[in-house]
Amino acid sequence: MNLKFLASSISKVYIQNPKVDAVLLGGSVSRNWNDEYSDIELFVFWKEGPTEEDRKASINSVNGRIIDFHPYEEEEWSETYVTNGVKLEISNFLNSTIQKIINDVIVEFDTDLDKQCLVATVYDGIPLYGEEILSKLKKKVEVYPKELSVGMIRDNIYLGNRWNNREALLKREDWLMLYKVMVSVQTNLMGILFGLNRLYVHHPAFKWQKHSLETMNIVPRNTFNRFTSILLNHPKESVRELEEIIQEVFELIRTEYPSIDLSEVIDKSLFLRPKNN
Repeated sequence: MNLKFLASSISKVYIQNPKVDAVLLGGSVSRNWNDEYSDIELFVFWKEGPTEEDRKASINSVNGRIIDFHPYEEEEWSETYVTNGVKLEISNFLNSTIQKIINDVIVEFDTDLDKQCLVATVYDGIPLYGEEILSKLKKKVEVYPKELSVGMIRDNIYLGNRWNNREALLKREDWLMLYKVMVSVQTNLMGILFGLNRLYVHHPAFKWQKHSLETMNIVPRNTFNRFTSILLNHPKESVRELEEIIQEVFELIRTEYPSIDLSEVIDKSLFLRPKNN
C-alpha cells in the first residue's frame, strides 16, 4: 500500500475542520525509511484546542478503529487508530505550541529530546495542508545551531560511573547489568553523534539507528556494524569494541570542537574500578 497516498487522503478529512491550520506527514514514511511494519504519523496543527468531538469526527469519517485516545497531556492531544489495515498515530498540537517548541530548541538551544523530535518532524516532514504556515516553520529550523550541537555533546560525554565497573561485571558474568551499561553508553554516543553532525534527534530512543548513522558524515569507521557487534558478540569483545569507539568519538569531538576540554572526561572513561588486594 502507498502510505503517502493514504496519508494525503486522510489529511483531507482533517482539513474539513476550520480550526485546523496545517497537517504534516512525519515519521519513517516522510523520510522514506518505512517498511512493512510502518504506520502513518500525522501531525495536526490547530488554531485552537480540538474537542473530543473534533478528534473523533475525523476518525469516524475514515471508519477508524480506535486503539488509544489520550486526553490533553504534555501540550498534546494524541490518538491511535486503524483504518484500511494501517495504523495511524495522530499528534495534535496548537500552532502556538509548535512555535514555542521551535523557539526553545533553535533560540534557547534546549536539548530536550522530545522537543527535538518535533523540530525534526518539521524539518523532515511532508506538508499535506497549510503550505504557507509549514514553509515558515521549516525556514526556522533549516539551520541547526552550533550552540545546540555543543549542548548535545556536553549532555552526553559523561558516560556514568557504572561504565567504570565493566571489568568487574565481566568477571562476575553479571550480564544483565553489563548490557544495561553498554546500551546506556551506546545511547550517549548516539546523542553525541547527532550533535556532531548537527542533526535533530527524531526519536528519543534513537530508533532507526542504521538509517540515522548512514546520514551522518562525522562518525567512527564502520559505525553501525560495530555498534551491532557490541550487542551480538561475546561481552568481553563487546566491551573492548565499545572502549575503542568511545575514544574515536572523543577524537571526533576534539577535531570539530577543539575548545571543549575532554581531559577529565577521557580520564573518567578509562578509569576502572580497582581490585581489592
